[in-house]
Amino acid sequence: MNADANINLDALNANQLKKAMGCFATGVTVVTTHFEGQDYGMTCNSFNTVSLDPAMVLWSIRKASSSHDAFANAKGYTVNILAAEQADAAMRFTKGAHADRFAEVEVRRLESGRLILPEASAWFDCDINQIVSAGDHDILIGRVRAFASGEKMPLTYIGGKFVTLG
Repeated sequence: MNADANINLDALNANQLKKAMGCFATGVTVVTTHFEGQDYGMTCNSFNTVSLDPAMVLWSIRKASSSHDAFANAKGYTVNILAAEQADAAMRFTKGAHADRFAEVEVRRLESGRLILPEASAWFDCDINQIVSAGDHDILIGRVRAFASGEKMPLTYIGGKFVTLG
């Protein structure tokens, strides 16, 4: 099939669409926020850079997500780019109660009140700049207020599997 062919997306099977999108390698992150006295965290691979000047990033959250309201109504979020050896953390933050997701995970609280995973390859603490509605997701655009990175190789996701580069 030619990638330029006209395709009726409404007629596509959701699993086929997901499989096709899985051909694009992404990084793996855990996004955190602190809202109404509770910490929230979730695994996300929709993270991307928006702008260098000013420094801005984005990620998207499903509108039906149980933590959507917390992330959308908090003043910001922190993106932790997971290191290659953090596949367990990626899975930990996909389900269960948010308090349980943070149990037995090394974290550090930032001045913003949000948590970072210190073993991550990098992290970005952001104030929400704009929320854009897009289909069944909201895109949360944040202005970077603080960040750090190290030398660890990042965790990558492609074809439904975690992979390590190099």
